[in-house]
Amino acid sequence: MKNLLILFGLIVLSNQMAVAQFGSDPILNLQNEDKKFLNWGYYLGFNQYDFQFEYKDDIGQDVLVDKSLGFNVGLIGELRINEFLDARFEPGLLYTARTLGFPGFTTENDALREVRSTYIRFPLLLKASTRRIGNWRPFIVGGVYTSINLGSNEDSLDDNSSGQFRMKQNVYGYEVGFGIDFYTEYFKFTPSIRGVFALTDELVPDADPNSPWTGNIAAMRTRGIFINFTFE
Repeated sequence: MKNLLILFGLIVLSNQMAVAQFGSDPILNLQNEDKKFLNWGYYLGFNQYDFQFEYKDDIGQDVLVDKSLGFNVGLIGELRINEFLDARFEPGLLYTARTLGFPGFTTENDALREVRSTYIRFPLLLKASTRRIGNWRPFIVGGVYTSINLGSNEDSLDDNSSGQFRMKQNVYGYEVGFGIDFYTEYFKFTPSIRGVFALTDELVPDADPNSPWTGNIAAMRTRGIFINFTFE
């Protein structure tokens, strides 16, 4: 998460286009952009996903999560509600990878499970913006999502005893974030940062209720952070 925040800050600070929007008397670009009833665009970005575990018994040994950077890409459909509110639908594709380290094992082959996930996401969001200030406009955004994990292995007959970690295919949750719209001469560019929180338990437990991998896990939910760059 720290790496993503640093990346977000460096890109915004180094973007000459963005800095130029803070002039005392800028030429207003795209003055009618926010008056459209429907608006379209696309986004590219990075993500870092984690897991939050709940345990049946506190044994003082947690499952460790080694996180890595993933990527996300998608489309945007926006419906104008009024001057300050917009409803947004942002379907997209997301790839991420995590390595889980389970306690109590003496060999790496048993202790580690690599979780590679490709999600198709369907977020429905509400965007609340301030008044436009020159060629920039801050906002907050939040809403709910459902996603399909194409790499879940939910239907696999093998479990961790055979080296196969399984997750549920359908995930539901919510996301919140903030960003700034920058109005350039030809398009609106928007960097934003989002927090993503799954509400549903994603773990498919092993067949053995006393499994050393999943026996003590009551629930496992995704937590993540996105940095998106939107072009509209």
